[in-house]
Amino acid sequence: MRTLQTLLACWCLAAWIGVAGANASHAGETSHLLAIGLSFDRPINAGEAPAVVAMSDGLFASEGLAVTASTTAGSPEAIARVASGASEFAIVDLNALIRFRSRQSSSPIKAVFVLFNKSPYAIVARKSRGIHVLSDIDGKTLAIAASDLSAWLWPALAHQNGINLDHVKQSTISAAVREPMLSAGQVDAVTGFSYQSAVNLRDRGVPADDLAVLRFADYGCAAYGFAVIVNPDFAAEQPDAVKGFVRALIAGTNLTIRDEGHAVDQVLTRMDEGSRELELERLHAVVRDNIMTDEVNRNGLGGIDPARLERSIDQVGEGFKFTKRPQAADIFDDRFLPPRADRLIN
Repeated sequence: MRTLQTLLACWCLAAWIGVAGANASHAGETSHLLAIGLSFDRPINAGEAPAVVAMSDGLFASEGLAVTASTTAGSPEAIARVASGASEFAIVDLNALIRFRSRQSSSPIKAVFVLFNKSPYAIVARKSRGIHVLSDIDGKTLAIAASDLSAWLWPALAHQNGINLDHVKQSTISAAVREPMLSAGQVDAVTGFSYQSAVNLRDRGVPADDLAVLRFADYGCAAYGFAVIVNPDFAAEQPDAVKGFVRALIAGTNLTIRDEGHAVDQVLTRMDEGSRELELERLHAVVRDNIMTDEVNRNGLGGIDPARLERSIDQVGEGFKFTKRPQAADIFDDRFLPPRADRLIN
């Protein structure tokens, strides 16, 4: 009996040592990872899938990075977090960065990777209210959310398409009532993100064939969309970490495109409430309209066309008075991108 007790005690001790050793090994592995803060400019949904996949599938970890994500109340707040050093990285609307860099004393923050090659700005309208193409907005009621950055690009879009802004009845509303007001017929159209408002309206019961999704990009808007920005001090001190972050996000984007179902499943684990069907529809729209563009197919993920970025800065400037007009080189830094061949969609 004593022999059996001795054997059991030895087995338990060996098992404890094994578990402790494994835990110590894991702790040792994670202790070698560089801690990184990533801020999103809004609550996570399928639009953030590439970054979520990079976190959940260990792609950042494989680059030696331990990424912790947080959300903010919009791109200005996310930019401020990066400027202060509270976060090393953020994913923000590149047009918000243009506005930020137009200030005389702004921190020299730059984007290092463009996730959305085309901005998601759109006017979402009801065909039953007589709106099928952009010119039909003449004489109609357009609601613009107070925090919606598309408001700053709408004047340039209207000018480019021969629309007299005085003929459009604009009203400023809260983003929270945007889709409810359009679905109730209180306005004829709203501005928003094509993958947000249009999908949300269908979820509210508005028939898909009654929705006209008029994407700014289809009417001459040169704007890029969401991009990764980095704290300039961190970029100077840890350039290899910035390159690793970009490589991991490219891998996450590739995996997202290859398996949208898996990507959405990972996103849902970070949402309080979410419909798999709705988020799959949202992600499919993002990949089709904002990520997989002709420019990306030619040049690969993440980069910019400097001439196009200059045009987009001018378009932002039509609706927002710059203190100091930024240049494309003030907005984007391509030094951290891998070669084109490594950025092409597999």
